[in-house]
Amino acid sequence: MPEIKKILVANRGEISLRIMRSAKEMGIKTVAVFSEADRFSPHVRFADEAVCIGPPPSSSSYLLGEKIIEEAKNLGADAIHPGYGFLSENASFAQKVQDAGLIFIGPSPFSIEVMGDKLSAKQAVKDFGVPLVPGTDEPITSIPEAKKIALEIGYPILIKASAGGGGKGMRIVESEEDFEEQMQRAVSEAQSAFGNGSVFIEKFITSPKHIEIQILGDQHGNLVYLFERECSIQRRHQKVVEEAPSATLTPEIREAMGKAAVGVAKACDYYGAGTVEFIVDNQLNFYFLEMNTRLQVEHPVTEMITGKDLVKEQILIASGKPLSFGQDDLQINGHAIEIRVYAENPKNNFLPDIGKLSTYIRPQGPGVRVDDAFEKGMDIPIYYDPMIAKLITFAESREKAIARMIRAIDEYQITGIETTLSFCRFVLQHEEFISGKFDTKFVETFFEPKKLNIKLTQEETSITAALGVMIFEKSRKNHQENKEKKLAAANSNWNKRKH
Repeated sequence: MPEIKKILVANRGEISLRIMRSAKEMGIKTVAVFSEADRFSPHVRFADEAVCIGPPPSSSSYLLGEKIIEEAKNLGADAIHPGYGFLSENASFAQKVQDAGLIFIGPSPFSIEVMGDKLSAKQAVKDFGVPLVPGTDEPITSIPEAKKIALEIGYPILIKASAGGGGKGMRIVESEEDFEEQMQRAVSEAQSAFGNGSVFIEKFITSPKHIEIQILGDQHGNLVYLFERECSIQRRHQKVVEEAPSATLTPEIREAMGKAAVGVAKACDYYGAGTVEFIVDNQLNFYFLEMNTRLQVEHPVTEMITGKDLVKEQILIASGKPLSFGQDDLQINGHAIEIRVYAENPKNNFLPDIGKLSTYIRPQGPGVRVDDAFEKGMDIPIYYDPMIAKLITFAESREKAIARMIRAIDEYQITGIETTLSFCRFVLQHEEFISGKFDTKFVETFFEPKKLNIKLTQEETSITAALGVMIFEKSRKNHQENKEKKLAAANSNWNKRKH
């Protein structure tokens, strides 16, 4: 396979910039694509070359696969890295990249297609000893038959869209009386969101944890797992706080989950970076949920505890290189936590909040990493996901990583918009999180917007008041000095004109 000398990154924002940084360290040139809304984005300036691919809506820019391939060829790129989101899990796009004589930095179109449908994924892995949640492995075609299976499984059950993600086309059914209505809603929502109304049913795990395993595979049949990430703190079925390793897994369960994840990868002849997601019950029984055939948003926490650059590994694998390490070479060092800083208002049901970044100052110091692509004065576009940044902290223990994250949150200064920083601080200080007992229902069980209205102690109030007086006095003094300087300058000019 030819050497990769130039990569077009078919994405935007922080992930685009993050990929380019690794490529630059490898001596590889980069090409940025951007919509008209992202013309002044840092990832555009960082790249060696950049090309505008259309108006702001993603359907008119970042989702134009054929145009992106055309620009890659025009600019002499050898490969395309899709990042995550947009075209990253589009098997047709991956195939078109290969057909154009370019390298797709990701898995094969076959792997993406098999794992992109939850039902085909379940069918593929069932012969590899991977634990599955009790339920159907075929689309529901008969309501009476589905009701019968639901009774055998036992309520509550979960109706899920086969092609779904992000909680769309997903319905919890508590009793047989609600089954038909919820089924109709799930099918309708799945059809609307994904153009595919196929649904299936599973036993609903009542107190689940969401734990995923990072895997890497080369094109020579070598596969390893890079341990787990705990991703149970979610809102609207989307992750907000992630950490590695999990505070609850034993070494034995960790190894069993890792081997199961490798089994999933073998089931679809996987190569590249991928993530196998599991649902874990309160007895630490784990079940296969799905596989994400791309880089994950939360990949930095795995990089921190393993010392491996996952983007560099993706590029090396795509170049045809064998993995330079085996399973026995990997070990967990320390603890890492990531929070997603969204332009959302946690006091108003996490609704997106757009506007201009009037203040934007990143936290710094030992063990602090910020993956972002925004600067002071930039607008948060309405067209894309409202994530501003990923804030990651690393320390030798979980306790120290938490303390470091709280310090970093307090140091992060963002004004002009509402963000999820205060919510993340609330999570990190909550006993349920500190104990590691939390599950995916943390937000609905423990969070209320009013809890973010933190009251200051009497000492803190006194200090704040004193600081206010000092700031006022300094401002007043500066104003008076400026006034005197202007008066003196005016008198001087008057005297010069006079003479």
